[in-house]
Amino acid sequence: LGLSARVLEAYMVRLRYAVFGIAFMLSACGSTTEERGVSGAGIGAAAGAVIGAVTGLSIVQGVVIGAAAGGLTGVLTDEETIDLGNPVWKKDKPDSSGQQSGNADDSRGQLVRNIQEALSEMGYDPGPADEIIGPKTTAAIRQYQEDHGLLIDGKATAELAAHIQEQNTVLAQQAGTSEI
Repeated sequence: LGLSARVLEAYMVRLRYAVFGIAFMLSACGSTTEERGVSGAGIGAAAGAVIGAVTGLSIVQGVVIGAAAGGLTGVLTDEETIDLGNPVWKKDKPDSSGQQSGNADDSRGQLVRNIQEALSEMGYDPGPADEIIGPKTTAAIRQYQEDHGLLIDGKATAELAAHIQEQNTVLAQQAGTSEI
């Protein structure tokens, strides 16, 4: 090849950092800490195996280091930092008729849209009902949570949607009683 040992070693170091960087980026699959940790560990282990195979580490050492690094990255990040969607094992499965039961991303988007619309109707400003959790939506959710004594995390969850719906029902009942 004509490559000196020093050049080859420098190449291997760069390759190692590149693979670890990619593994860290990909460890962001999932919406819960557990999902992100598991997917991060899996992706990190795969990347570590590659690193172990092409560097001076053994494959087992690469897998262990990669799994630990990827798992930690998955656990220490959240959806708002990096979001690559749901992990493969969480995608909708076909039902007994062979039909897909629906796309999880579509239902998540609809949940976000419903929350945005309801918050807007209640006088909060989540921005447009575009199924995207941007800074305005997060701020509106946080304000709603603060106003109603909820845990302030700014996350669009099914529990939050149910709470907002319950509050809208109570307000509608109160408005109906005051008109009589």
